[in-house]
Amino acid sequence: MTDTPRRGRPGYDRTQALDAAVAVFNEQGYDGTSIAALAEKLGVTKSALYHHFDSKEAILAEALSVALDGLDDVIAAAEAAPGSALDRLTHAITGAVRLLVREKASVTLLLRVRGNSATERAALERRRDFDARVAALVSEAQAAGSVRSDVDARTAARLLFGTVNSVVEWYRGDDPDGLARDVVAIGLDGLRVR
Repeated sequence: MTDTPRRGRPGYDRTQALDAAVAVFNEQGYDGTSIAALAEKLGVTKSALYHHFDSKEAILAEALSVALDGLDDVIAAAEAAPGSALDRLTHAITGAVRLLVREKASVTLLLRVRGNSATERAALERRRDFDARVAALVSEAQAAGSVRSDVDARTAARLLFGTVNSVVEWYRGDDPDGLARDVVAIGLDGLRVR
């Protein structure tokens, strides 16, 4: 049996429309993408797109919340994890790597946010909160004597997560657990007390 081509316009449910919009935002930039261009790229009318979302900014907010809610879950799980402060920091790095691989498009969009709208500024504030919570884990590991105390905790956290965030630019594999082990090994090796 052969596939019969679909007639008429392609249909999108809300999730498919969001995924497609995120891809276009990442390709063309959020600021450089109009609703009309987005609808055209998706092969739907603007009204069909407005059926799912109130505005372009509503699409952005939902796309960013995928990444931000995931990061909130990662850091909350790390903070609540049993074990040492170093174990909790390792948990945070591992969880973030897995999230980035799983939600690459939304995380890429989050990493490109510059604060040009209220939605973007709110996203940046949530990212700063995440960064502060990771720095607190680094501080705890320093206080426990697990990681070097001669490195500023905020700097260490930013450098660790700069490495994690770079994953969206180059990783094309299918082993997030192996990647997480490698990032932890390389990222924490220079911080460990010997």
